[in-house]
Amino acid sequence: MNSRSAAQAGFSLIEVLVAMLVLSFGLLGYALLQTTTVRFTQSANYRTQATNLTYQLIDQMRANRVMAATYVGDYAAVDDPAACQPKTGDDFAAADFTQFFGCQLGRVLGAGASANVAVDAGTGEVVVTVAWGDERWDEAAEALKFEARTRL
Repeated sequence: MNSRSAAQAGFSLIEVLVAMLVLSFGLLGYALLQTTTVRFTQSANYRTQATNLTYQLIDQMRANRVMAATYVGDYAAVDDPAACQPKTGDDFAAADFTQFFGCQLGRVLGAGASANVAVDAGTGEVVVTVAWGDERWDEAAEALKFEARTRL
């Protein structure tokens, strides 16, 4: 009977601790992978939204070519919900769109977002640049920019 109990062997406490250590490193790696994925997905979403806003502004300028010069200038993100009520009807002017565009910048890309519309006098191209802070954890980080050039 003594030889039978000696033949049975199990895991020692050290083996269990090593297995738990290996498992914990694997889980930490998985958690890091998940947080990196979320960060890059959020960054891709901001880039998509900036692209959409840029082309929305260009399309608005094309739809209102007579008043296209009124869209030239700097736009800052607006964070006031009262000022962000969209206007409709016949009295919708370019100034109303610029205010609405600033509201969209604030809602989609954050309070630090900005845009600039310029016309290159030599070529007649319209240049729209949208800038936003993609690294929210680093205030000193340089803003990302998306720029589109087109002719009306």
